[in-house]
Amino acid sequence: MGIIWTIIIVYMAAMIGIGLYAKTKIKDSNDYHLAGRRLGPIMLAGTLAATEIGGGSSIGVASKAYGEWGLSAGWYVVSAGIGILLVSFIAPLMRKTMATTVPEIIGRRYGKSSYAFSSILSVIASVALAAVQITATATIVHVLTGFNLTWAILISGIGVVFYTYLGGMWSVTLTDFVQFFIIVFGFAIAVPFALSSAGGFDTVISNLPPEQLGFTKIGWKTILGLIVLYFMTFSTGQEAVQRYYSARNEKTAVMGSLICGILMSVYAFIPAFLGLIALSAFPNIDANNALATVSVELLPPLIAGLLLSGVISATLSSASGNLLAVASVYVKDIHGPILKKSVQNELKLSKSLVVLSGLLAIGISLFSQQIIPLLVFAFTIRSTGPFAAYILGLMWDKVTPNAGFYSIITGTIVGVAWQLAKEPFGIMAVVAGCLVSLLTFLIVNWIERKRGVSAAPSAFDSNDNNISA
Repeated sequence: MGIIWTIIIVYMAAMIGIGLYAKTKIKDSNDYHLAGRRLGPIMLAGTLAATEIGGGSSIGVASKAYGEWGLSAGWYVVSAGIGILLVSFIAPLMRKTMATTVPEIIGRRYGKSSYAFSSILSVIASVALAAVQITATATIVHVLTGFNLTWAILISGIGVVFYTYLGGMWSVTLTDFVQFFIIVFGFAIAVPFALSSAGGFDTVISNLPPEQLGFTKIGWKTILGLIVLYFMTFSTGQEAVQRYYSARNEKTAVMGSLICGILMSVYAFIPAFLGLIALSAFPNIDANNALATVSVELLPPLIAGLLLSGVISATLSSASGNLLAVASVYVKDIHGPILKKSVQNELKLSKSLVVLSGLLAIGISLFSQQIIPLLVFAFTIRSTGPFAAYILGLMWDKVTPNAGFYSIITGTIVGVAWQLAKEPFGIMAVVAGCLVSLLTFLIVNWIERKRGVSAAPSAFDSNDNNISA
């Protein structure tokens, strides 16, 4: 355990060092929020992948593989990779807007009411997602230290707030680049060592219920639903879109997205298999502790330290992106445009918001202590309503303001209600909400166009006077 802790401490110190270096590159809020719009394709791919391969795609997948999903839990990440590949088609349009946030585009096209509602949804979802990543990090700290989960959450939460406060998007991007490749390398080399320590492949398989090895146990309906969910959440989620906005140019946005999607799909089933090894060797542990238990009990200390360092850093990085998203949306979309308050120092306000939203995320984590369920709920909150308005607003010139507004409202209400109703007929809440949002948009837009209502202003016009309308 001493070797594992030494590696983790050295690794985290290196990440903080990178954050301190990144702080020297920040001259204004544009650097803090968007890394100066200077990310190349490899850096963009790394930061996109590290953001999405956080607690849900590592600890969460291992947990689901240990529990009800078995090997098919890997589809959770494959679906994410496919979702990112689909976003590649609209990535150039995102970058072309020269925006900072998702609500900013909605405000340009549909006016103040849509702007305000989508901003609030984005903030709520981002805080919830930060809480998920704090919980994921805390499960590892809990296993390694023996601290109870409350203390582990407090330690993890305070760490991510400090990490984000330091360097904003520059800090997140530079550390993401290192973290993604370390976590993939660490997971890949962990599998053969864990298999050997658990008695070999045949022993592991013989100890597992046959249904846990079903490649599509979760069902094609769920897989397709996850693809839709991820396409929606990556194309409307602030922490992902903000990275596309940070790309050097439109071509870079496409290339970075393609590379990220491929890398995520290749990585997908590794944490699922580690979850199955945990079930074989330790059948009576908490499912959330599956990955950490395999690392500590079955891996050589050097590899365990490397793997857990990567996982901790990746989950912290995902949380960091979510906290930065809250700060960006509040500063750019709520404080001035909606609340009509002056901003004398955007950088100072942004850092204050990182601290405030971080404390709120810690509180949610302490109360919920869930990973996948809270993750999916946050995706539903932020995506079902704004999805049609944002995507069609980028791709289609002839849209009307009310089409965007009513689609955001109805999609959100149906998505949340469907989730609270435990997803009737096996249809995912995000799919139900998305369909209602899209249908509402098309119907209202058709009616208004028939009545001669003028099209909304362009998404690519940075003159935001229409927001106050």
